[in-house]
Amino acid sequence: MSDDFMLDTDDLERRMDGAMANLRTEFASLRTGRASASMLEPVMVDAYGSMTPVNQVGTVNVPEPRMVTINVWDKGLVNKVDKAIRESGLGINPQMNGTIIMLPIPELNEERRRELTKVAGSYAENARVSVRNVRRDGMDQIKKAKADGMSEDDQKLWEGEVQEMTDRFIKAVDDQLETKQGEIMQV
Repeated sequence: MSDDFMLDTDDLERRMDGAMANLRTEFASLRTGRASASMLEPVMVDAYGSMTPVNQVGTVNVPEPRMVTINVWDKGLVNKVDKAIRESGLGINPQMNGTIIMLPIPELNEERRRELTKVAGSYAENARVSVRNVRRDGMDQIKKAKADGMSEDDQKLWEGEVQEMTDRFIKAVDDQLETKQGEIMQV
C-alpha cells in the first residue's frame, strides 16, 4: 500500500540549511572587537515611514580594523540613523561628521566578552531548536506513513536517515558556536 512512500529529505535538508543560514547571520552581527559591516545588519532605521536596514539608507564602509563609517545619503536621516545605532544595543557610540557617521569600535572587556559568548550560545540553541523542529516534522510524516501501511523496516530506515541528518546539522551548529566563542574571547 505505502511501498512508494518517499520522504522529501531535500526539503528537510533545505529547512535545516535555513536554520544554519539564520545562525550565520546572527553570529555575523555579534561584535568580536573587530569592525565589520555585517555587525550593522540588525539595525533598522525609521526612514520614509517604514523600518529600513542601515545599509539601505547609506554606504557602510570599514576604513580601518576598529572603525565603521556610514555615509548617509539623505541628510534628513542622519539623526535617525544615529538614534537607531544608539538604541540597537551594540554598545557603540556614533560620532557624526556631516552626513558621515563614524562608529569607533571599542576594545571588548572581559565581562562584555563573556556576555557575548552567552548571546552566541542562545543563538546556537535557537538554531538547534529549529533543526529539531524540522526533525519532528520529518518523523511525523514517517509515523503517518506507518499508519497508512508502511513496513516497520522502512520506518526504521527513514527514521535513521532523518536522525543522521539532524545529528549532522546539530554538530555543525556546535562547531560554529565553538568557533564564534573563540573569536569573541580572543584578545
